[in-house]
Amino acid sequence: MIKTLCIIEKDGKLLACKGYDSVKKETYFRLVGGTVNFGEGTEKALRREIKEELDSEIENLQFLTVVENIFTYEREAGHEICFIYKGDLSNKEVYKKNYIPIDVDDFPAEWVPISEILSGKIKLYPAFDYKKIL
Repeated sequence: MIKTLCIIEKDGKLLACKGYDSVKKETYFRLVGGTVNFGEGTEKALRREIKEELDSEIENLQFLTVVENIFTYEREAGHEICFIYKGDLSNKEVYKKNYIPIDVDDFPAEWVPISEILSGKIKLYPAFDYKKIL
């Protein structure tokens, strides 16, 4: 599966979707974004996902890297190729919210401290050395 994800920062925090794996008893976060549809480019897909999830266009979009993500979630194996971008939201109201409900997969977005991601206190997926890009 191909995913397109975005790093959106404010005041030393990163916007990420919160999830929970009941098998691992693990709370984790995932970058905002989603699945690339067949025939859709990753940038176009990311713009669509951000519009759907956050009701915002994205500005200053910059491609950063590709990460292969092989994982297990709720006992099911998964394999994703994740295109990671960095950008800013045009809807500045989103930056004022601490918690953003997202209907897709019931994973709300919230601002999490980058320092806690880099220290490993907060688990961010896809698994990657975020020190390279944050």
